[in-house]
Amino acid sequence: MDLKSLIGQDLGAQIVSYDELDAILYALAVGAPPDRTDLIYERDLRVLPSYGCALGLWAVEACGATGAYDPHRSLHASQGLTVNRPMPKKAEFEMTGRVAAVWDKGKASMVDIAAECEFFEVTYSIFLPGVGDWGGERGPSAEKKEMQAPSWTASFQTNPNQAVLYRLTGDLHPIHVDPEVAKANTFDRPILHGLCTLGIAAREAASAVGAHPSDLKSLKARLAAPVLPGAAIDMSAATDGNVVDFEVHVGDSAVLKAAQAEYG
Repeated sequence: MDLKSLIGQDLGAQIVSYDELDAILYALAVGAPPDRTDLIYERDLRVLPSYGCALGLWAVEACGATGAYDPHRSLHASQGLTVNRPMPKKAEFEMTGRVAAVWDKGKASMVDIAAECEFFEVTYSIFLPGVGDWGGERGPSAEKKEMQAPSWTASFQTNPNQAVLYRLTGDLHPIHVDPEVAKANTFDRPILHGLCTLGIAAREAASAVGAHPSDLKSLKARLAAPVLPGAAIDMSAATDGNVVDFEVHVGDSAVLKAAQAEYG
């Protein structure tokens, strides 16, 4: 199979399930503190909707398994999430997946993968460096949106073990644990999952509009640069009603761009 043949590819269906402990593990992996019993204690538990981004990753793996590209030489470039209704404390449900688009960027390619279920819809853009010029459409350029002057800021100190903890939520790409795979992708050491950084930011950004993080309705972001486990991430946001436009930096480097979260 080649990249062109991926366009419109049906990735099938998957039965996905989780229980209270899985949802708690996810909350801990995106930095929920021990005093937030509504996120880390089954008695009070409200599931973070961004967990859906982890639950839909089977579709990304199914796409990589087609053989059209080397999944170990791929990078997560952007993420979207639309919440249809709140996720219960535990559930078992069917998800379907498909390749929404494949773009030829010249020296690279981008594969857009979509997965959906009754609770949420997720989209993943997967960047394939060095794989391009196969005659496909270039596709849309990355959105360039200037954020208004920030009205909210926060900082979160990641843990050196953040990536090895987060991978237990199901994101097993070796770039987050295997030094050799990380070096093959030009990184000095294993990097933090972009979805972990995004999950941390979505949980924290709820406070910018006085919302509960489990009231997240939609989320999108460009994953612009990697975070090394143990680094401090700095968040800044401008708000409009329940909508939070935000950016995340490590030092002078932007790691999440064109990010937006809407809360109920």
